[in-house]
Parts: sequence; C-alpha cells; structure tokens
Amino acid sequence: MSKESPVRVIAEASMVVALSIVLSFIKIYQLPQGGSITAGSMVPLLWIALRRGPRIGVFTCLIYGLVQFMLNPWIVSPIQVFLDYPLAFGLLGLSGLFQNYPLVGVGLGISGRFISHVLSGVVFFSEYAPPGVSPLIYSAVYNGSYLLGEFVVSAIFMYIIVKRGILKIYM
Repeated sequence: MSKESPVRVIAEASMVVALSIVLSFIKIYQLPQGGSITAGSMVPLLWIALRRGPRIGVFTCLIYGLVQFMLNPWIVSPIQVFLDYPLAFGLLGLSGLFQNYPLVGVGLGISGRFISHVLSGVVFFSEYAPPGVSPLIYSAVYNGSYLLGEFVVSAIFMYIIVKRGILKIYM
C-alpha cells in the first residue's frame, strides 16, 4: 500500500473538525456551567482517530479543542483552559489505540475527556459543589451527567458506522 498524501490527511482532519463544530451546536441537553449532550459531535473526531490512529486522532482532537475554546471560552485560569479544551478533547484521540475494537476506543476517548474535565472541576470549580459534598464527587457527577449521554450517542453512531463499513471508507 502506498503512503497517503499528507494533504489528504490534513483535508480530512479539517473537515472532521468543521463537522464536529457544526454538530456541537445541536444540543440535546445543556448544563448551566458548561457541558452538553450533542447530536454526535464527538463521532467525527472519534472516527478519524479510529481511522488514522492515535497520532492523527490526538492532533485533530486537540485542534478541535482549541477551536471550541475560541468559539465558546470559559476561562478561570490558563491551566483550567488547558484541562478543559486542548487536553480534554485531545484525549478523545486516544480512541485510535483501539482501531480493531472501535467501541472500546470510544469508551477510552470519552473516559480520557471525562478525567480531564473532572480534574478541572475539582481544582477550579469546587465552589459550585453543594455544602458537605466532596468536590471530586460533585465534579464526577456533573461531568458524568453529560458525558455518559455523549458516550451513548457516540457509541450508537459508531456501531452503525462500523456495521456499514464507513470507518475505512476510501482507504
């Protein structure tokens, strides 16, 4: 098999980021301090990671995180911005480690995003926790309330994509 053109890979990554941004505006459920269940906005990002592997996947997802930050910033500190945008979304690209097990990859990618958001929540948003509730528990429940839904939506779409053979299209 010949080596694929980097221009094609960059064009594909750009289209994936653009499609994910558009889908991120279609919100099924929105939380007050950020976070939402969307119409599958993570699916194109997970798709490219599963299609191209973790290196391209992490890079593309990191770019998506930076674009999300530019479009809808929530700034408390530079470290919080890093945890909630490039790192959290970049970790979605780790799904590419499981190219032969796409649903496991979806779970890993969204779990990575969850961990980054929970860490940010504990460190930077603990004041939102009700009195007597651990910031860790609060952050895990808050972030889990939308990321679990996002996982279900993404897993359903990815299952359909795998069954239809769309994951390896044009390769």
